[in-house]
Parts: sequence; structure tokens; C-alpha cells
Amino acid sequence: MRFALWALMVSVISIGQASAQVRLAASPFSTYVDYEGEPSRLSAIVQEAFERMEIPVDVQILRPAFLGSGLSAGKLDGEFAFIDFNDRNSQFIYSDGYLPFYLYAANRNQNVSDIRLMPHLKDNRVAIENRFVNTGKMRLLKQVKWSRNPSAYDAFKQLADGRAPYLMTTRLLAEEFNRLLMIGKGTRLYLSGAPLLKGHFYLTLSKNYTNAESVIVSFNSAIQQMQADGSYNRILGVPWLSKDINGDGVAELIASSKTLHPELTKERALLAFPLDDSTIGDSSTFIIDGVTQPDWPSAQAALDSATIGERPSLLDEEVYDTMIKRW
Repeated sequence: MRFALWALMVSVISIGQASAQVRLAASPFSTYVDYEGEPSRLSAIVQEAFERMEIPVDVQILRPAFLGSGLSAGKLDGEFAFIDFNDRNSQFIYSDGYLPFYLYAANRNQNVSDIRLMPHLKDNRVAIENRFVNTGKMRLLKQVKWSRNPSAYDAFKQLADGRAPYLMTTRLLAEEFNRLLMIGKGTRLYLSGAPLLKGHFYLTLSKNYTNAESVIVSFNSAIQQMQADGSYNRILGVPWLSKDINGDGVAELIASSKTLHPELTKERALLAFPLDDSTIGDSSTFIIDGVTQPDWPSAQAALDSATIGERPSLLDEEVYDTMIKRW
């Protein structure tokens, strides 16, 4: 085991020394991918992973048309927010999915929780972003009347203005919108009883890039470490995550003392954002700052230094101000 760890470290160092700067890009996606100064969670994940890999990386934010042309012309080495609703390109190597997304139907009425399958939305108009609906997978869903939007703001506005009775968005983005609503109106956006669609974000790298396969392997390894040691909690701004870390088929509950926690209760931990398909069970253990804790009292003690409180939304309060006031 000690030799394997040493070999992995040597491999990462040698790749870093041999690799030129990796040129990556993605198109804007509110709170996930954004320009400098704005919350950009996927950018932060990728940059920290490459820092651990000791490989220089240039992360760019481009409009979809420029992203596509840059990849086709070889001006970019890869994309860091590829979603698996799109077809894969044989000229690129793909990482493991490094962050899942869960698409829910949402509206102002709590009865939306009765919706658990796509056919439940049949013949309804649903506001959604182009990045999801303009994909091969979504084009097969003919029963829904999609109302296409260029950005998250436009999709939320369609729902707020009553032009679409439903919105389809990710769980993480809906939670950020609810933070704004709780501050401005004391109300909330309700979600379907289950995610209607699931997918992942991937890193892609051109096969023309030197050591492309080795870089992807190292990236996957760095991501696994970050998911287990609390880095993902810190970057995503999520108190609890779940994932099967030890391979026993049961999810571990992962947290960081460096993340703001609304409250330190086991009930809150059980609401963890899942990083894989494993389920939480009676044998689930806790991983706090990368250290396994066997039970809740031990986990609570390990989080003793964590700050208790609600963080502000990652969405711009000024941008959404009028929408929230009219909600």
C-alpha cells in the first residue's frame, strides 16, 4: 500500500513536469461556471484538482459558439463542464463524472412534490436552459413543451412571470434561489418529489494533448481525494455530501469544519447532497475533514470548530431583486 501511494505520487509529479499548460474552457452556467469575481464552482474544482496534480491550467469562460469553434480548431485542449446529455466525441478522452446534477421540476406550489416522473409533465410548458434542452437526450422527450432560455436567470424569470407553470433546474441552483426567496419573501420554490433526470459534469481532453490519458487518470484521482477530504463541501458551499468512499456499497456522510453549517444535527446530515448512487444506511460512517468518524457523537465533536449560520446565496441579490419582489 505504501509503495502504491509512493508510485502514484511519483506518477503525478512526472506528469506535471512533462505536461504543458492545459487550456480548458466552458460556457457560463450560473454559480457553476462564471466570469472572474462571480461564484464559479466547477472552475474552482478543476483549478484545485490541477493544482494538486502540479499541472498548469488555463481556465476560460466562453460563449457556446466560441467554445465549440475553439475545441474544433485545436485552440483549446478540452472542456471542463461537458454534460453527458450530449454525444461524446471520439477525438477526446473523458474523465469520470466529477459532479452530478439532478434536474427537478419546480414551481410555487407544494403539490409539485407529486411529480416524480417525466410523463407527469406531459403537455405542460416547462422553462429550461438551452444547455440541457438542446441535447440529444432531451430531444427524445417529446411529451413536454419546452420553453427554451439562454440562461438560468431567464428560465427562473419565465416561472416568476407566469409564462411557464413549471421550471426544470438543478437541485443546487434551486437551493441558491431559495436562499434569495427566504431573505426577500420568506417563501420558497418547491421541487418535484424526485429528480426527473440525472447527469454528470465531465472534463474532456483532446487526444492530441501530450499524456492526455495520464492527465485524466490523475484528475480522477485528485477528484476522489477532494470529494473525501471536505474540499468539495468548501467549494460547493454544501454542509453535507454523501458518497460510498470505502467501497462497501453504503454511502458515507462527508462534511468539513471549514464550511458554514446551518445547524449541527444528524437530521441535517441525512439531507446530504449525493455524489453517487449509493444510499445512506444504518452502517453509514462520517468523514469530517478527511478523517473517518464511527458515529454521530464523534462527528459532532469533530465539527466543534465549525461556524453555525446560514450563508448568503451564490446568486446575485441585486440581479434577482425585482424578480424576488414580484414573486
